[in-house]
Amino acid sequence: MKLFSPTLGRRLGEAVASALDLPLGTLEERSFEDGEFKIRALETVRRERVYVVQSLNGEAAAGAPEKLMRFLVLIGALKDAGAAEVTAVVPYLPFSRKDRQTQPRDPVTTRHVARLIEAAGADRAVTLDVHNLAAFQNAFRIPTDHLTALTLFVEWVAERLGGRDLVVVSPDSGGVKRAETLRIALAKRFGTEIPGAFAEKHRAKGEVSGEALVGPVEGRVALILDDMIASGGTLARAARACLDHGATEAWAFATHGLFAEGAAETLDDDALARVVVTDACGPPRLPEALVTRKLEIVPVAGLLAEAIRRIDTGGSIVDLLNPEA
Repeated sequence: MKLFSPTLGRRLGEAVASALDLPLGTLEERSFEDGEFKIRALETVRRERVYVVQSLNGEAAAGAPEKLMRFLVLIGALKDAGAAEVTAVVPYLPFSRKDRQTQPRDPVTTRHVARLIEAAGADRAVTLDVHNLAAFQNAFRIPTDHLTALTLFVEWVAERLGGRDLVVVSPDSGGVKRAETLRIALAKRFGTEIPGAFAEKHRAKGEVSGEALVGPVEGRVALILDDMIASGGTLARAARACLDHGATEAWAFATHGLFAEGAAETLDDDALARVVVTDACGPPRLPEALVTRKLEIVPVAGLLAEAIRRIDTGGSIVDLLNPEA
C-alpha cells in the first residue's frame, strides 16, 4: 500500500499516514509561469495499491477547480506509472450541491465530477458525508464507499452532553434522513428515546424563507445537523427558530466547515451555543477569537485511515458506513 497527498491537502494526508503508520509518498509538484503545473510520484508505484487523499474544497491557496485538476493529474500520473489500483479518497467532493436539475439546462455537476475522476483512472472512490448520497452513488460507475462523521459526532455528544434532554433537528426537509440517522444512533448510544424535529426552508433565486418548526424542542438542547457550513445562514436560522420554540440551547453540527464569506458574522449569532465541525476541509477560515470561543473541531484522520486499512485488506467497513449498524 502507498499513500499520496498533494501539497494543497497535505495536512490531512499526513494525519492519515500517521494513523496508518505509513510514510506519505514523495511527490514533485512544479508550477509554470502561466499557472499550469505538473505533479508526479518520486518513488515507484508499479503493481502497488495506491491511495490519494485530498479534500477538494476551495481555500485561500487555491480554489476547488485547481485542486480538482491537480488531483486528477496525480491520479492519471500514478496509473501511467503502473499502479495496480488507485483509490481516490476525497473527504469533501466538490460541486456536489448541483446533484439534479432545478432549472432548465442546469448542469448535474455531481455526475460530471464523477466522470472526470473515473476518466483520470481511479478504480475506487471514498468520500465523507456528500450532499446527496443517492446522487453520489448513481454518479459513479466504479466502486464507491460513503463514510459518515456521524459516528464521531455521537461520541462527541456522549462525552459533552450526556444526561441532558436532547432533540436532533434538521435545518430543512432535505436533511431529515441525515438527522434521523444521527437521532437513531444517539438513542442507541444513550439507551433512551430522543425526538427529532425539522425547520422549514425554501430557497428561490438565492433567497431563503420559511419560519415553521416541526417537532418537540421545548426544554431540550437542539442538535442541528447539516452536511456543510458555507455562509452559516441555514444553521443560524434553524437555531433561532429552536430557541423561539423553547429550546434551552442550540448546537450546530456539520461535517464540512467551508466557512465562506460572511460565515464569521453569521456564526457569531448568540442563538448558536457552539459549532462542531470536522477537520476534513482543513483549518477554518474564521477569526481566531471566534474559533476559540465557538468552534469545536473533530479529527477525521482515524476514520479515513481505518477505512483505507479495511479496503486494502478486504475487511468489512459496514460499521464505518452506517452508524446504526
